[in-house]
Amino acid sequence: MFPQSSLKEKLSLAFPDASTIEVFDITGTQDHYLVRIIWDGFFGMNSVARHRLVYKNLSDEMRGPIHALTLETRTREEQVKKASGAKITERL
Repeated sequence: MFPQSSLKEKLSLAFPDASTIEVFDITGTQDHYLVRIIWDGFFGMNSVARHRLVYKNLSDEMRGPIHALTLETRTREEQVKKASGAKITERL
């Protein structure tokens, strides 16, 4: 088990200028999480590169206490488009 607050703190240190970092314990067991990061540093990165960056910062936790991690990684512009219902195209 890895507490939700500890996961958010670790991500906040890894992405200090992210506009949003949200962590949801999706099973209540502190080992299955949904993480949403809105960070302009993702600009120009495809989803695989974004996820690799997040996983790189959680490598120890992914080898142990975290069993499953669902990621939503967007820039602020992409988040605005998603909220408005506009189609987001992935940048390569």
